[in-house]
Amino acid sequence: MQKRNKYTEIEDFLSDESFQSWVLSKIDEDGWEEWTLESRQRAKLVEDARLLLLAMKVPENNLSSSDIHRALHSTWIKVRDKENQKTLENLKVKFFRRRFLSGVAATLFFGFMAVWFYNSYFKTESTVVTYKELIDENSEGLVEQTNNSDKPQIITLSDGSSVLLQPNSKLSYPKIFTGNERKVYLSGEGFFEISKNPHKPFFVYANEIVTKVVGTSFRVKAYSDQPDVEILVRTGKVKVKSNELVAKSDEEEIILLPNQALRFLRSDLKFNKITNITQDAALTQSVGNIEQLSFEFNDIPVSQIFETIEQAYLVNIDYPKNKLTDCHLTTSLSDQPLTEKLKIVCKSIGNNTSFEMNGNQIIITSDGCN
Repeated sequence: MQKRNKYTEIEDFLSDESFQSWVLSKIDEDGWEEWTLESRQRAKLVEDARLLLLAMKVPENNLSSSDIHRALHSTWIKVRDKENQKTLENLKVKFFRRRFLSGVAATLFFGFMAVWFYNSYFKTESTVVTYKELIDENSEGLVEQTNNSDKPQIITLSDGSSVLLQPNSKLSYPKIFTGNERKVYLSGEGFFEISKNPHKPFFVYANEIVTKVVGTSFRVKAYSDQPDVEILVRTGKVKVKSNELVAKSDEEEIILLPNQALRFLRSDLKFNKITNITQDAALTQSVGNIEQLSFEFNDIPVSQIFETIEQAYLVNIDYPKNKLTDCHLTTSLSDQPLTEKLKIVCKSIGNNTSFEMNGNQIIITSDGCN
């Protein structure tokens, strides 16, 4: 009791195990609360020490270098702002406060560095990559589409590829794909149908992984608040690997074929390949219409083809029913983006048949079947 009566600096309290126990574990065997209330000046010093100790109680999570950088940067901004608030009339107070704030920054710095060193050398490396970090890594201007509705939304990209973006999801992409690659960035869930271009591979960046394709259809589920990332292939072939922000130099790509899936565990950067999705209950339950419906049509009425497209993409198709009543088609629309499907159908119908898309509304104009 007599020892703490001589405490004049924040550091005195931080080094006291009894004080730590009171603040962090709510154990007050030495009567800290009663002692604190005896003096207003003492109460202010104790409160400052308590808040600092709570701030230094870093959660036992792995910290990336970017997390450390942001935390330190934020600390120094607070130090600078607090120093600027002082006036010349309180020069003496400012001097001691600067020492205190510098001590706070230094303490936090060494605290973050200690956690980073521990995580880097004594624990399995695990880095969380955020959607914002992925966007910041891209130097070209991007368009961001956010689905805040309760229904999926269709996004058509400049190369003809289409994405069925689920609610509470975001997709960032360039207005026009340039160079030798096509890159998009996903937060949430989307079903991709990629326009074929062997000379210009398509990349989907989602959390800690990258999915590479040339022309295929697949689903990516990568919500920032969920512990894993899922990829399910419907047609074609995809290659999956860790993002270069977390990948090891010798890491190999994982190849997925139709009806295969992959679950990426974000906590330990591990891939779990699923060769038969019917044996995985969670995947089976999450399969949507677009992944189950067949797009192979043999002498099928156009009305039924349009109905299949509506069910798959959750869109509304307005077409001249009276002119297309007797129209039947034989065609394959598998492994084609939505716009390509519509082009094929309109070309097969003929007679000045065309389509126009406005969000989830599709309007077909036609003079009738050939």
